[in-house]
Amino acid sequence: MLAHDSSELGKESPVRFIPREEKFFDLFDSAARCLAEAVGIFRDTLDRYERLDLATIRIKELEHEGDKITHDTMDKLNKTFITPIDREDIHDIISRLDDVLDYVDATIHRMLLYKVSAPTKFLKDQTDVLGLAVREVGAALQDLRNLKNPTEILHHCIEINRLENEGDVLLRQAVASLFQNAKDPIEVIKWKEIYENVETAIDRCEDIANAIESVVVKNA
Repeated sequence: MLAHDSSELGKESPVRFIPREEKFFDLFDSAARCLAEAVGIFRDTLDRYERLDLATIRIKELEHEGDKITHDTMDKLNKTFITPIDREDIHDIISRLDDVLDYVDATIHRMLLYKVSAPTKFLKDQTDVLGLAVREVGAALQDLRNLKNPTEILHHCIEINRLENEGDVLLRQAVASLFQNAKDPIEVIKWKEIYENVETAIDRCEDIANAIESVVVKNA
């Protein structure tokens, strides 16, 4: 029988080894940058509406780029034996990033398809909130690389939650104004869908924040 030093029994190593596969974090950052560019183009287009056609084309290109990043992430997830964070969290984060970009793409395409004559202040305000939420998502994903400052990561997540609540308020105000002031029921249908698309994009940002919080809790 091998002898053991009794002083070592029952002790746990103070060092926890977390496998580092930086490629997943690189993919998160690429997806977040792609999304931020799309949201920025969309917001600028609301102020310079004559660029709608060109903006729609560019955002579709970014949507395709986002799809590729999502595919590459899923492919790497299937081929990686040990991941730096739980597989379901990687899946949730990249999927929700892709969802947000899809909703931005869908919104600007609806505006083109429906021949919307001009954006409303409500839509601009909603998109401002979306832009802030996307910025916080990008910052949280940057900090997720090392988990050395969980407080800062959670601060970003809390801010995203606050922005989602602000988005809810804006949606209620926009829809209420729509039903009070719009004369054409077709216009009501068009604008309600546009407003709801942007709000859903903000909701997906909150889903990303929830997934990031899950990572922080699991690695606390």
